[in-house]
Amino acid sequence: MFLALRELWFARTRFLLMGAVIALISILMVILSGLSSGLVNDGVSALQRTPIQAFAFEQGTKTDSAFSRSVVTEQQAQQWRERPDVQDAALFGNMIVNAKTGAGTPVDLTLFGIEPGSFLEPVPAEGGALRSDTDIIVSSTLRDQGVALGDTVVLDRLGTTLDVVGFTDDKRTFGHVDVAYLPLRTWQEVHAGAKMGEKAAPSAYSEASVIALRGVDGAVPDLAAGDAAAGTSAKTLDGSFDSSPGFSAEMMTMSMIKTFLYAIAALVVGAFFSIWTVQRTRELAVLRAMGSSTGFLLRDGLVQAIVVLLGSITVGVGLGLGLGSGLEGSGMPFALETGPVVNGAVLLIILGLVGAAVAIVRITRVNPLTALGENR
Repeated sequence: MFLALRELWFARTRFLLMGAVIALISILMVILSGLSSGLVNDGVSALQRTPIQAFAFEQGTKTDSAFSRSVVTEQQAQQWRERPDVQDAALFGNMIVNAKTGAGTPVDLTLFGIEPGSFLEPVPAEGGALRSDTDIIVSSTLRDQGVALGDTVVLDRLGTTLDVVGFTDDKRTFGHVDVAYLPLRTWQEVHAGAKMGEKAAPSAYSEASVIALRGVDGAVPDLAAGDAAAGTSAKTLDGSFDSSPGFSAEMMTMSMIKTFLYAIAALVVGAFFSIWTVQRTRELAVLRAMGSSTGFLLRDGLVQAIVVLLGSITVGVGLGLGLGSGLEGSGMPFALETGPVVNGAVLLIILGLVGAAVAIVRITRVNPLTALGENR
């Protein structure tokens, strides 16, 4: 008999309206997933692509914007190198600066100070490696601002001139700012405020923002023991993302928005099926009077909900992907990734079924005598 499946056709207008609402929620889910992934990529993509397992910060550094607050020394890095579970430990500089290209175009850069030839230096997809103190390898996205190989970049106030010798093969940003890799010694002079041609104080050449840690065979070192020996405060690579400017606030905001979206989806589906169950009480009573079990009616109603949810979410996700593909590369921090979209769609289905199940449970209270009429 399958009353619920037959109703999908005979009450198609109502179900199409409900499906349209769920499809719109699915589109919004895809867009929010793309924005969330885009913000992550724009905020910490350079950190994500750093071949390490952890960063060691200055002890007691405030978590937010810790990279710009922290100062560590070569002595502390040496103490990390001496640990048996650490394969490499290197000073790593991080600071955001304003600059201009040789043509006068303003650009913002996050300077990553690294030892040339070390494990921290990226392999350029175009150009060459760091050889001179004024060489920089920059994010591929700087091409969009008119930067090309051989161009010069002049740092504001200091007048330090840097030569673009290479581009990475992918986007590398930190705090929504394009990254430039340069020799650590040059970074130390810039960080100390030394102008072009000047030398910094001797102590500046033994300091950096953090210590980049690479564990043996890719394993995370014993951070607690290392911190106790070196007097630092280490975080795993993923844990260090919160130290990017504004990253925690952005992720909390997106998580809150998505949480409300999923809650709204469950409430909307639950409200629809609750009203729908009330409207079909007489039909359900007839089926009960004919001998249908409560379990059969519950399964029948849930199948109805599954069909509506699967069809609507599939259409919504398809439309969302089509809309999202047009937003990629538009300047908005937006990136479509399979994992978040699939997880979001599955969560919408699960929460929608939960909402529908709560509404459909009232079927268990349908009295077969209702089929005879209320006045008999």
